[in-house]
Amino acid sequence: MPVVTLTINDELVSALDGELLLKVIREQGVKLPTLCHLDGLSERGGCRLCMVEVEGIHRLQSACTTAAREGMVVRTHTDRLVSYRKMILELLFAERNHVCAVCVMNRHCELQDVAAKAGVDHVRYDYLATGLPMDTSHERFGLDQNRCILCGRCQRVCDEVEGAHTWDVMGRGAGSRVITDLNHPWGESRSCTSCGKCVQVCPTGALFNKGVTVSEMEKEPEFLTRILEGREKKQWSR
Repeated sequence: MPVVTLTINDELVSALDGELLLKVIREQGVKLPTLCHLDGLSERGGCRLCMVEVEGIHRLQSACTTAAREGMVVRTHTDRLVSYRKMILELLFAERNHVCAVCVMNRHCELQDVAAKAGVDHVRYDYLATGLPMDTSHERFGLDQNRCILCGRCQRVCDEVEGAHTWDVMGRGAGSRVITDLNHPWGESRSCTSCGKCVQVCPTGALFNKGVTVSEMEKEPEFLTRILEGREKKQWSR
């Protein structure tokens, strides 16, 4: 694969032609916020937090789905982008019920962490307060729709790594929500293997271990990289 030269924040850098911008940018030590991206899963470009400006293109581009090309001029933290990211985060908080003080993921939540780093200290939009139901029918895990940000990580890890295809998304817009087995209760799912991968990759308190209380839930999404590397190296055999 040929090497291309592009400019990121006024610095000339080299990358492989077609390599995703998010990877190239992070390799330069530039921190871009993400919520739907996770190493080891396919890219979705859903959270829109990694948007960048590419010279010559009016619309903002998601770094996780945009390929590096020769001569690109990319900017990652302009005033426009900073303002855009804060707006996106505020909309995420307004769409569902994210009261951090009573959440099992308080102080360990990716959404909370990204918002703090972005300087989000209030929400300018009306809260929808939809009061979505919880599903605690599973023996080990629970689902709180009120804290879901529809990042799609649970769906992708279930499809691409576990191969169970338990999770999906139904509805449109603000009415969208994650479901199991064509909207059957999680505890009645015939496809779920109870592996817990979906819980570990969830960036918020939407998926959690039953029995935990406020601030007790800590997740380890990095486990995914270890699993995939082990499979590639054939470290496990029957």
